[in-house]
Amino acid sequence: MSPTVIDGLPAHVLFVHAVVVLVPLAALALVVCAAWPSAARRLGLALPLLALVALAFVPVTTHAGEWLEGHVREGELVERHTSLGDGVLPWAIGLAVVAVGVWWLGRGRSADSQGADSAGRSAASRARLAAVPVRIVAVVLALVVGAGSVVAVYRAGDSGATAAWHDKYSKSSLHHGEEGEDGDGD
Repeated sequence: MSPTVIDGLPAHVLFVHAVVVLVPLAALALVVCAAWPSAARRLGLALPLLALVALAFVPVTTHAGEWLEGHVREGELVERHTSLGDGVLPWAIGLAVVAVGVWWLGRGRSADSQGADSAGRSAASRARLAAVPVRIVAVVLALVVGAGSVVAVYRAGDSGATAAWHDKYSKSSLHHGEEGEDGDGD
């Protein structure tokens, strides 16, 4: 399993940064590649690899979070974060599956277009026309899975930040007389 403590810090607070960056990045790349086939060809294997790395970090982060949950005070905010965190994995799996599918579509299309001769041009154009519904489905799936995964990561992250920082800091400066006591730098 994954480490639970790294250099004295709970590993969850370190791993979560990978999830917060990689999942939205993979979602954005997925939508771009689904909507723009030449981008999918340019990125090649980078799209599914990015989505798979993002997916791999989710259970690692969740495991480290479960360890951390056992080392903090239980409360409603922690329970909410745990519940929302568990909801990220299905979205990350969907993101990876659709990313592999979009990569596969882009890969197959470039191979089909390279082998067309003058007699096969009409067959190639019919194949491209038949692929339009498949491309539309890919774009819709990419949008749904991309948006869902970003929202799931945002909600889990926001609830985690709330659980960690709720009632743990002062809204005004503790050092009286310093600039920016009200937090706006005035």
